[in-house]
Amino acid sequence: MRLLPTMTALLAVATTLATVPAYAQSCQQLWVERNQYYKRHGYCFKTQRAIQYFGNRGCHIHSDGAVPLTAAERARIDQIVRQERAMRCPA
Repeated sequence: MRLLPTMTALLAVATTLATVPAYAQSCQQLWVERNQYYKRHGYCFKTQRAIQYFGNRGCHIHSDGAVPLTAAERARIDQIVRQERAMRCPA
């Protein structure tokens, strides 16, 4: 019966898809999310890319180490950085 191999193949695909996150972020999306945390806290961006995207209006913190991130925000940023490295996103 030809139906059995087709069903087996569909089951294999479904199993694989179940292990992949429903929403995988692109490098750009990760970069934006990571930098939004800094923007919300008033960080003054230094790179042209970040300045063009976020701007520096209202910024008042010039050192990324001085940004008062919460523990949860720092944990998420660390997670994003690991994901960016794993995906070999540009710096």
